[in-house]
Amino acid sequence: MSGKKILIVGAGFTGAVIGRELAEKGHLVRIIDSRPHVAGNCYSERDNKTNVMVHIYGPHIFHTDNQQVWDYLNRFAEMMPYINRVKTTVNGQVFSLPINLHTINQFFKKTYSPEEAKVLIESKSDQAIENPKTFEEQALRFVGQELYEAFFKGYTIKQWGMSPAELPASILKRLPVRFNYDDNYFSHKYQGMPKDGYTPIVENILDHPNIKVELGHDYQEQDRQGIDHLFFTGPIDSWYDYKYGRLGYRTLDFEKFYSQGDYQGTAVMNYGEEKVPFTRITEHKYFAPWEEHADSVCYREFSRKCTAEDTPYYPIRQMGEMELLNKYLDLAEKEKNMSFAGRLGTYRYLDMDVTIAEALDMANKYLETLDNSSDMPVFTVNVR
Repeated sequence: MSGKKILIVGAGFTGAVIGRELAEKGHLVRIIDSRPHVAGNCYSERDNKTNVMVHIYGPHIFHTDNQQVWDYLNRFAEMMPYINRVKTTVNGQVFSLPINLHTINQFFKKTYSPEEAKVLIESKSDQAIENPKTFEEQALRFVGQELYEAFFKGYTIKQWGMSPAELPASILKRLPVRFNYDDNYFSHKYQGMPKDGYTPIVENILDHPNIKVELGHDYQEQDRQGIDHLFFTGPIDSWYDYKYGRLGYRTLDFEKFYSQGDYQGTAVMNYGEEKVPFTRITEHKYFAPWEEHADSVCYREFSRKCTAEDTPYYPIRQMGEMELLNKYLDLAEKEKNMSFAGRLGTYRYLDMDVTIAEALDMANKYLETLDNSSDMPVFTVNVR
């Protein structure tokens, strides 16, 4: 099998992992990215005033149950233990998230045992909702009116720009309620933070003699000349010049500010009330607790609808968006020698571990097609 010429558009985790896997098999990989840096939305850098490692596009905490992905990441980084403990300010009080026994006891000003708390929540949940279809119905069925109003309703309206009654129930199914004092936001086996930030991880993945990276380079049609296969990790609708319209995303605005000493004493403080315009404040030195910094750099986060000039974060994936996506998927499935990959290429919200796992899988499937002399399907996951 002779080495193929591969073009990858996008130097985030998806493009880097695919590129590395193919480069190690002797293929020549060229990776281009319109941004002036690698690592996509995981990009991190030192703040020049405080020397705190900052997650420029918002916090990224690595968590997974996938040992293959965890081992892969540790090839290219020193991962430090890190537990994400999220707090939320509601009605002038600070509570722990996800909802746990401490949250329940504090909110209701009681000292319930786990079994007593289960009975309480069951008594407050709306048992008449047998098959929740919306976020609001799921919350009411799950925790009842009071906890829903305090911890979910306002935050969700700010985050998604719409009523929870318009969002699918599946969004809330990812949020647990615990009847013990466990305030670890995630429940995965492997959790951590890279000692030196995320940017060096991607740089290390891309450090291979068969990989050439070009930053600040927008894709042009001539880039595809002489290429055996193209992996496109940009927005799928942009590939088709938004022929049917733009897919909907939410974006984030960040208001940066500094504080002498500590500002809030924790990495993430949510603000659940709708009257507070931002969704949360992040204090980035707490994402690296093994470091010491005298002062602090923080960000207020504001969520809004994404425009053509914005960085897309969260795909909306409502009914109308899915109808539009299917039109683009119909076009994509007719492509030759090309694959769409990553969260923008497949229009899905992906955690980092899933991003890496799917990139490894896509690279392996491409290599299998070369061994079998067969055509590679455009998509290796079901994105409809």
